[in-house]
Amino acid sequence: MKKLRIVVADDHGVVRDGLTMLINAQQDMEVTGEAANGADAIDLILRLSPDVAIIDISMPILNGIELVSQISAARVEAKLLVLTANEDRNYMQRVLKLGAAGYLLKRSAADELIKAIRTTVTGGRYLDPLVIDDLVGEIQAPRPAVVDESDGNLSEREDEVLRLIAQGYSNKEIAARLGVSIKTIETYKSRSVLKLGLSGRADIVRYAIRKGWLREE
Repeated sequence: MKKLRIVVADDHGVVRDGLTMLINAQQDMEVTGEAANGADAIDLILRLSPDVAIIDISMPILNGIELVSQISAARVEAKLLVLTANEDRNYMQRVLKLGAAGYLLKRSAADELIKAIRTTVTGGRYLDPLVIDDLVGEIQAPRPAVVDESDGNLSEREDEVLRLIAQGYSNKEIAARLGVSIKTIETYKSRSVLKLGLSGRADIVRYAIRKGWLREE
């Protein structure tokens, strides 16, 4: 029986080992290559032409978004499945537009990964059920009233964090850039949106456009 050939790209060795064990336990799948950064991942994908490449978004040298963009541009037939701890739907939209076949959260059950691999390799697209549930919940939930957005009495650091979020940076990337913990960034974000009466990234981006921080496409 011909097995599905899979490349795993993640900068955490424990995660790679876990994914490899899970995949190799399937009778019709095998991991044919592993990479700890985006540059090595591209080399493996181009050289091995796997059926599926499982890609983490936050990797050194070349992140997952850039990797998906370059692999798609190279017209490689491998299906690209993004596996990430980042639950920001903005990233999901970006990688899907760039050509990824699926988006899966690391906190999802192991069987979801196997299901995602089987779905994408047969030509389908796979979105994590947890992401879909969040989308449905946001659509159904009443939107809070938006208060005066003049400045919301934001502190200098809250303002800076909000700008970076609007520009598409993840909490992890902002934390590294500012030299603080991810938890601290989450706190700044929570305080900022509460002061401004915003709800989610879409409101943050609209606020940033009104403030002149971004150019509306």
